Amino acid sequence: MAERAEGQPQSPQSATEDMIACVGALEAALLPCLPARELQAIDRSPHPSHQIDVERHARDFMEAAKKLQLFFIGLQREDQPTRAEILGKEIAAMEEELKAKNEIINKQQRLIQGWQEELKDQLEKHNTELERV
Repeated sequence: MAERAEGQPQSPQSATEDMIACVGALEAALLPCLPARELQAIDRSPHPSHQIDVERHARDFMEAAKKLQLFFIGLQREDQPTRAEILGKEIAAMEEELKAKNEIINKQQRLIQGWQEELKDQLEKHNTELERV
């Protein structure tokens, strides 16, 4: 796992990835520890209680692993945005883009209006100059 400075914040995505990697390592470490010795001993042991203990231990181990797996699958789903959230973000981004473009359009329109007024003033000056001549 990646080492981080204590003051450095960890993103939720990174934290989830680190946790999944940790669980993967835990699973890889625990699976070989499943009571193989006891399972081998059952073949040689005449006592049925040994078999029951091993089966119970294996069942408990598998139930715990399943709960852990479901927990982390749930965490992964929580991290993934829903379709509505994705669309909401896209709409918000489009609205911001539209707002920015409207501001640019308004600035350009004001600029054009200024040019039109200047051209009208120049036209009036030229017309009054022509009337004098």
